[in-house]
Amino acid sequence: MRTAQVTRNTQETQITVAINLDGQGKAELNSGVPFLDHMLDQIARHGILDLRVDAKGDLHIDAHHTVEDIGIALGQALHSALGDKKGLFRYGHAYVPLDEALSRVVIDLSGRPGLQFNTTFTRAMIGTFDVDLVQEFFQGFVNHAMVTLHIDNLAGKNAHHQAETIFKAFGRALRMAVTPDPRSDNVVPSTKGVL
Repeated sequence: MRTAQVTRNTQETQITVAINLDGQGKAELNSGVPFLDHMLDQIARHGILDLRVDAKGDLHIDAHHTVEDIGIALGQALHSALGDKKGLFRYGHAYVPLDEALSRVVIDLSGRPGLQFNTTFTRAMIGTFDVDLVQEFFQGFVNHAMVTLHIDNLAGKNAHHQAETIFKAFGRALRMAVTPDPRSDNVVPSTKGVL
């Protein structure tokens, strides 16, 4: 079982994230940020992984620290669950539409953190959720998962739809990348021999 649990405690947040890459798409989410819970559910469902998030953060200030630190903890959990990355497809990609919105996400389990985030949201807030936090979440994630991630929102007028297509596409791209490759003979998918 490719599982991991990470606890991150700071003066701003107390967070536990547990992941099972061979799960069934189940999510238990208590981030304190309802819109983020909705997006994390998309990752679990479309990534067909089990995800548990328990977080307490300084939401009396705003959601920034909580969202970013959940991204960090999720990245750490993924990195741990992947182990040596032998026998994986390594790369994943997905296009996901939702009505007028369309996003593309491409991931490489490269061992090198990098984020290209090409999204212009049509409004600054989705309810009480600041759309800037979408990028902050993924930046925290890539820095600690040690992956390269390209996120492109290609179309959209509704900011909720834009965000949702990003998280759904991320889940599907991640699912592809972490899937065992039956032809790999359990080798690391890199000419370097290590990721």
